[in-house]
This record gives sequence, structure tokens and C-alpha cells, in this order.
Amino acid sequence: MSLSINSYDSPRADGVPSHSVDHVPRVNFRFPGTKKRLLILGAGSLGKGLFHILRSRRNVFTSVVGVLAKESEHIGDEFAGMKILGTLDQLIEVVERHRVDTIAVCLKDRRAVLPVQTLLDLKSIGVDIRDGHHIYEEVSGRLPIDELNPSAIIFSTGFRRGIFVRIAKRLVDLLVSAVGLVLILPVLALIAILIKLDSPGPIFYQQMRVGLHARPYKIWKFRSMFIDAENDGARWALEADPRISRVGWWLRKWRLDEIPQLFNVVKGEMSLVGPRPERPIFVQELRSTIPYYDIRHAVRPGITGWAQTQFRYGASAEDAHVKLQYDLYYVKNLSMGLDVRILMDTIRVILLGNGVR
Repeated sequence: MSLSINSYDSPRADGVPSHSVDHVPRVNFRFPGTKKRLLILGAGSLGKGLFHILRSRRNVFTSVVGVLAKESEHIGDEFAGMKILGTLDQLIEVVERHRVDTIAVCLKDRRAVLPVQTLLDLKSIGVDIRDGHHIYEEVSGRLPIDELNPSAIIFSTGFRRGIFVRIAKRLVDLLVSAVGLVLILPVLALIAILIKLDSPGPIFYQQMRVGLHARPYKIWKFRSMFIDAENDGARWALEADPRISRVGWWLRKWRLDEIPQLFNVVKGEMSLVGPRPERPIFVQELRSTIPYYDIRHAVRPGITGWAQTQFRYGASAEDAHVKLQYDLYYVKNLSMGLDVRILMDTIRVILLGNGVR
């Protein structure tokens, strides 16, 4: 049901009201608890990415009713599976016709093309005007880094880590890792014996990784590869990787090769939860191609992380690009509650054996 109400007549510089009586916006009532109808403003990469995310996941929006482009020549074009409905100057007409109650602003050059007065009028009658970046983040659990301006991060309300969170996180890290190492000593001994029986070489494997503030450190793991696995140089992990030993495959499947990193946690080089640390050779490659890559080094790397529970095993620069979006979401929204959720999700991933490589 819709109801016409008078929009305030905001005068332009020449004294003429912004809307005539013939173009009064109408408000659409929606019963509490029912899903929303969303209109995307902007047919660029952010708009397409948001539409794809909303279409592929369950969310609070019943449907994306359409897309408005900046220029008329795009009307009728296919937009990630949906046709463009019109241009920005048809905003009120489209909102009324499709009973829109939420508008996602996904315009890149907002200063030049944003229909400010129309959005103000729609806002005044109850239409929810949202930043497309924020909806993308809420629904997907990651930040659209390719579309973010530096100012969006600088003026963001996230990326806050109070003294309580930092102290509590460190105390939990120390307590869980120290107690865990004592309790699983028999398991560690059994794994060590199996590794020695399976293939020649050391039990533990040390490797340089990039940690807090981009400082290098040595990570500890149970050896899961043959001793000469990387004679030809560092490579991303592969499906059915021939470098992995028989015991190593099972260790990776159940994440048991990660247990020695509890020593890194005790030393303060890592946390139980955080972005997974990468090797320096890959960091140099990724930071030159992925925007905001070094922000992930603002917190301690973790044995497990948001990206590990939400995305598959990263095995390429493209996967690293997506994983960084999850990592930045974690850094922005870091809290003890989020850490607990990640730890619970990690247990689920381990029990199901997902993402193994």
C-alpha cells in the first residue's frame, strides 16, 4: 500500500522549489519483519558485485528490483543477469513503480552525478538510503577493496581495538595455547613418530612468514611435505599436491600440522585468531597488485581466521585477493565475539575436513 505525502519544497539557488506538485514522492508501507525491496544506483563494478552477492546468498532483501545507470544509452542492457531500468533522473518514478524501500548507492563519482535532492526527499518519507559498500560488507562478510577510496577507510567507524580487547585477546591466547600444549603432548608424540616412519627428514618444519607490523618471523609446523619438496622454488599449494607425504595429507586434512604454531602464540608472534601469515616472497608479489594489502599486518596473524572459515583454501593470487577482503573485514570488526565465532566455525571446518589442500 502506498500513500502520497507532501515533500518539503527545498528551494534551489534560483528560489524555485526542487520538486513540483506533479513529482511528489510517495511512501510505501512495509509490515515489520517482511523483507526489503532494493534498488541499486550505479551500473559499475560495485553495483555488479553487490547484485551478485545479494543474488547468491540469503539476506534481508527479498529481491533487487533493478538498477539505474548514469546514462540513457545503457537502458535495457544486461546487468549481471538483470536489465537496467532507467537513469538517475527517473529515480522517484522507479521507486514508486517497484515499491522500493531501500536504495544502495553504488556510484563511483558521487560528487558529479549523485541526485542529492531527490535522495533527500526519498529519505524524508522513509526510504532507506544505504552506501553500497556497507551492504556489500554486511551480506558478504568482506570488504570490496577494489571499490574503496582511502577516505572510506580513514573515516570508517571500524578498525578500533580498545585496550580491553587487546589485553583479553592476549590473555586468552596465552591460556589456551599453554594449556593446549600440555594436554595434547601424547598426540604430539604420536604424530612425531608417524612422520618419522613415513618419510625421511625432520619432524618439524620452519618457514619464514610475515607477521605483525610486517615483521618476519619463523613459523613452526609439523612437516607434511617431502624433504626436497621445494628445490625448484616456492609454489602455491595444488590439488593432490605431489609434494605432500602420506601422513602429511592426513595432517593437513585435520589441521594437525598447525598445532606447533601454539609455540608461536606463546611467544607473541601469533594469535589463535587472525589473518593467516603469508611467506615474504608472496607478500612482495601481492602487496604490489592488491590494494590495502598491508592493512592485514595491523594485527597478529592467526592459526585460524575469518577467511579460513568463510573461503576455500587459498592457492593463487586470485584467491589471495578474495581472502584479503575477508581479512580486512576481520581487522575492521575485530572483537572477542567475532573471535569466538571463528573458533567455533574452525571446529566445524576441521570436523568436516573442508578446504584441505
